Amino acid sequence: MAAARRQVGVTLTYDAAYSRLDYPGGDVPRERGVCTDVIVRAYRDGLNLDLQVLVHEDMRRAFSAYPPLWGLNKTDRNIDHRRVPNLQAFFKRAGAALAISDNGGDYRPGDIVSQMLPGNLPHIGIVADERSADGARPLVVHNIGAGARLEDVLFAYSITGHYRYRV
Repeated sequence: MAAARRQVGVTLTYDAAYSRLDYPGGDVPRERGVCTDVIVRAYRDGLNLDLQVLVHEDMRRAFSAYPPLWGLNKTDRNIDHRRVPNLQAFFKRAGAALAISDNGGDYRPGDIVSQMLPGNLPHIGIVADERSADGARPLVVHNIGAGARLEDVLFAYSITGHYRYRV
């Protein structure tokens, strides 16, 4: 969670452009990215876990367990880890899925929350250790279009997944 928080003020732009990435450890420049990059960077920086590798290798083992939303017939290590539905499938397959709740107390710092934005756009963020002004719910670090932000958005959109990934 702390590694996600450190992205605020660094990642300033939302940029979903496809990019060729190094493997392992590939990333777009830190000043840009998408919501999934917040999660990938937090896991690399805070836990020394590379979701680019973990997702890619799991997809190679069980490609059919991942959503066929992009019409692909093989993995793509440049983008697979940067897609919300793929992260959802990975966390679920890893046994990290938790119950979705409307109680802010059920969400712990470091938990991953996926959501559905208007227009059926999948989104993902990481639960912070700071709470809303009324104390009812934790804030979330995410990038919804203006860079990494710490905001009170846990229940702003429909929650589609709640994950606590531990190795």
